[in-house]
Amino acid sequence: MFGVLRITSVLLIVASLTRVTVSIFDPLQHSGPASPYFDAPSQFGIPTATPSGCRVDQAAYILRHGSRYPEPGSFAGWQALFAKLHNQSQTYTARGPLAFLPQWVPPVDDIPHEPLFLSATGAGESFMLGVDLRKRYGFTAGGGNLTVWAASQQRVLDTATYFLRGYLSQGNYLSSPNKNRGSIVVLPDSVNFTFADSLTPSAACPNYNSGNTGSAKATAFRAGYLTKIATRLNKFLKGLTLVEGDVGVMMDLCGFQAEINGDTRFCDVFEPEEWLEYEYAHDLNYYYGSGPGNPFAAATGFPWAKAISDLFAVGPNALPENGNGNFVPPPLIMGFTHDNNLPPVLAALGLWNTSSTRGVYPLSPTTPNPVRKFRSSYLVAFRGYIALERITCGDVSGIGSGAAFVGKNGVFVRVRINNAPVPVPDCTSGPGATCPLHDFLGHVEKRSVQSGDFVQRCGLTGVANATSKVEFLTRQPEDILLVGL
Repeated sequence: MFGVLRITSVLLIVASLTRVTVSIFDPLQHSGPASPYFDAPSQFGIPTATPSGCRVDQAAYILRHGSRYPEPGSFAGWQALFAKLHNQSQTYTARGPLAFLPQWVPPVDDIPHEPLFLSATGAGESFMLGVDLRKRYGFTAGGGNLTVWAASQQRVLDTATYFLRGYLSQGNYLSSPNKNRGSIVVLPDSVNFTFADSLTPSAACPNYNSGNTGSAKATAFRAGYLTKIATRLNKFLKGLTLVEGDVGVMMDLCGFQAEINGDTRFCDVFEPEEWLEYEYAHDLNYYYGSGPGNPFAAATGFPWAKAISDLFAVGPNALPENGNGNFVPPPLIMGFTHDNNLPPVLAALGLWNTSSTRGVYPLSPTTPNPVRKFRSSYLVAFRGYIALERITCGDVSGIGSGAAFVGKNGVFVRVRINNAPVPVPDCTSGPGATCPLHDFLGHVEKRSVQSGDFVQRCGLTGVANATSKVEFLTRQPEDILLVGL
């Protein structure tokens, strides 16, 4: 009898194991701003598909440029690591996960031109976003044009250009470049004279940097784990000693080298728990630097959110009733910018900063909370984005309480962050946890009080031409770059 019970128990255990899905840890999804683009996993269990019986009739994206080569300062760190590993007066041996170090060379072979510029992966990411959104929304007919907006640094313009190529390309127009063209409205990048009317508004907010404590908090947190990692890795070396700064460079190289030349050996050097600490240091940097933890961030992100809500209020192919613009933006509104300009929009909309679990926000400077939603890897990875979709539905009377869905003629709003739907706080009564447009407009108005006026919060009262509004979307473009496809 005992033998039968034991066999039965073993069979039950084996059966249960076959139902377990093993999740493989991927460092490239925990590398913060060094991550090549990936769709963020669902954090709220909301399906990514547009709810049945509904369609998106207007959408707005604000996104980071695609994958790039390192900034000059970061590249200097790569060069210093290379010099240390190839010091002719020093002989060392490396084994285990570090066995490749004596042969490693930095993945930059055109030093005068590559740092800061878009990589081939970045071009591909941008092109595929164009392809995906053309298929997803179907807003633009074949042979049509699309106008987009971009900050003026070259990697941002290149991202917009490759996006347009993916979105508009069809047929063979090589011999007819005047057909199927895209237009890029080029906006000044990181200047102090455009104020809120910009895709880089924080640069024009004098008080913004005074609220930025992200770098200090991230540096303090890194000090707690880099030494431990260096101690572990030095066991694989003889004749060479890695220090904390070397470890930081090596962790950065995981994402950068993967997107530049596909080499993931640095990704394999570190343990999953070490990657989670690395990611959290970036979380602190963005949360307290340009996100909800910076008391001036929401004021810099709100003007864009307000401009989009005004356009959603009237729907596609129309100008807001309270504006004086003379240019009707397309149904797909694309704004290309830099990583630090996404968290302010998050803060302005009040996303990823509330939790039913106490003690999650504000983020702890010392102890990562695993239930937090704010993760830099899911927002500011290369080509990361925040998207707002205006969704019209047919017969919604049978959904939920009926009246709650009326909104404005069955119109709803959904937020996506790196493709994953994210609910608007206290506004999920629509199909697929969407927010009725009327309620979303009310939410934005409430957030205007919490975010504060750009001119006032930034200390610009009395400054000539200072504005708290985004008007470039509805103003006849002056500086247009035509992209022949």
